[in-house]
Amino acid sequence: MTDVLLCVGNSMMGDDGAGPLLAEMCAAKPAGEWRVIDGGSAPENDVAAIRDLRPARLLLVDATDMGLNPGEIRVVNPDDIAEMFMMTTHNMPLNYLIDQLKEDVGEVIFLGIQPDIVGFYYPMTPPVKAAVETIYQRLEGWQGQGGFATL
Repeated sequence: MTDVLLCVGNSMMGDDGAGPLLAEMCAAKPAGEWRVIDGGSAPENDVAAIRDLRPARLLLVDATDMGLNPGEIRVVNPDDIAEMFMMTTHNMPLNYLIDQLKEDVGEVIFLGIQPDIVGFYYPMTPPVKAAVETIYQRLEGWQGQGGFATL
């Protein structure tokens, strides 16, 4: 079975580009056996492709305002996303995307990176870049929740 890494975000909006940066790093030097999809700011466009893959595991990575310090990483229960009113810059709430995929995916892990600055043409901040690097380094031997704490 396939494991899919869905990287979400907009690389033109500062820290919201965390997901696309992770996808770029994986394209340059693959880490583990992940099938990487750069979902950009409209990850709902990738639902059909993910369904066709029928992955055992879907790891969704996105910059997510969780009220933490910039660069902190947490696993968020997909069922809690809507209730938490999480800030997103995407066309559709991520809980809707996850609900669309639950029947075709064995396990969904939502990994949020706390952004600092999300705004057009801002550079990505160092804490968020470091968080992306940490996630990238853990992809190779990923087990469970990758060693990240739950929000």
